[in-house]
Amino acid sequence: MHESTSSFDTVVIGAGPVGLACALEIQRRGFTVCVVDKGALVNSIVGYPNQMEFFSTPELLEIGGYPMPTNHYKPLREEALDYYRRVAQVEKLPLRLHERVLGLEGEENHYEVVTTKGRIATRFVVVATGFFDVPVKMNVPGEDLPNVSHYYKEPYTHVDQQVVVVGARNSSAKAALQLLRAGAHVTMVVRSAELSPAVKYWIRPDLENRIKEGRIKAYFNAIIQAIRPTEMDIATPDGLLTLPVDFTYALTGYRPDYSLLDALGITSQDDAARTPTHDQETFETNRPGVYMAGTVCGGLNTSRWFIENGRYHAAVIAAHLAGEAAPATPQIIQPVQLSK
Repeated sequence: MHESTSSFDTVVIGAGPVGLACALEIQRRGFTVCVVDKGALVNSIVGYPNQMEFFSTPELLEIGGYPMPTNHYKPLREEALDYYRRVAQVEKLPLRLHERVLGLEGEENHYEVVTTKGRIATRFVVVATGFFDVPVKMNVPGEDLPNVSHYYKEPYTHVDQQVVVVGARNSSAKAALQLLRAGAHVTMVVRSAELSPAVKYWIRPDLENRIKEGRIKAYFNAIIQAIRPTEMDIATPDGLLTLPVDFTYALTGYRPDYSLLDALGITSQDDAARTPTHDQETFETNRPGVYMAGTVCGGLNTSRWFIENGRYHAAVIAAHLAGEAAPATPQIIQPVQLSK
């Protein structure tokens, strides 16, 4: 149990790449800082598939001016995990991991972050919680069965099994191909009429050819109705079908943790993305002294911010806290999405 009397100038909630970038930029300006996360260091990347290759080149993932060493044109998950750990250690960032934030009491300069392990007194708070921890549910019977997962790690436990992959974006495409080549019998269930246009150009033809030759079955314009331990029902243009299934990967996307934002007193706008309320220039939220950074700023529009452009929020927030002019930030016309 941490002492409830601990105190820092700034608490950063979220120990992902953007949260770490915020912490080190703030610390470099003379503020004391603490990073709190309900999971591990860079917990989202820990949850990515083993040996996952990022779609980004290393310079787009770097924080704090530290080069990312890699033996590949595009870094692997394991290289990124080691990189961010080393940056955190070199910068001596105080970390409180596996500690969930429950709420925020007080006001600017006199806040207390309430966690499962006590209270942290602080002047300012930065929320950099990303979106990978809350899957978008299908809301169908059987979704909570033990043989259904919203996260894919590796294919090797599925040899000779009937595996259904739900979704049509990069994560689903890569999972389906890996599962096929590891000996699984793969079926894709896709709500839309075709694969997502977002599927990368070097992945799409591979998947399309595997579907054409029949090695991967694919049902388009199809919606899952119910999942049972050994089968599922799907609605298709040709009627209701029952498919045999041993395991289902429902890779249907993720969303910010709005329950946490509510607990922190951060409101959301009345728009389609439920965008959390914040100043577009300073990233300060409706609650004075509370900022947000990274993907969470986009709300349900999780394709707006990534590590590549979200990392620049760190210097903007740190400068605002220090009373400095906002730094010029490189403009990224089209952020490059991470593979999941």
